[in-house]
Amino acid sequence: MPVVEGRPVAEKEPEPAKDDSGEEPIWELVRRVRKLRGLTQYQLADVLVDLSSNESVSRDEVARWERGKRVPGPYWRRWLSAALDVPSEELAAAVRCGRRLR
Repeated sequence: MPVVEGRPVAEKEPEPAKDDSGEEPIWELVRRVRKLRGLTQYQLADVLVDLSSNESVSRDEVARWERGKRVPGPYWRRWLSAALDVPSEELAAAVRCGRRLR
């Protein structure tokens, strides 16, 4: 943490990564909207399980999506769209952006 005049100062949150088109990658979109909705990774995973009736998603998988280690496939993007109230096309564009940045 940086120090100004002998006191610690909180760092600004870094700007989200964007490609040349100005779109944000899927990992930034999921993290940003999850936090905007006031959800933890655990809570988002629970919402996805409840909506999909599929217990194969966990906090670890949400964390992998947010770190860009994995990209949610069409099945999970459908449920992410419902859980986060984000249009499916916006999620698809974020996936394309993320793949270009990888």
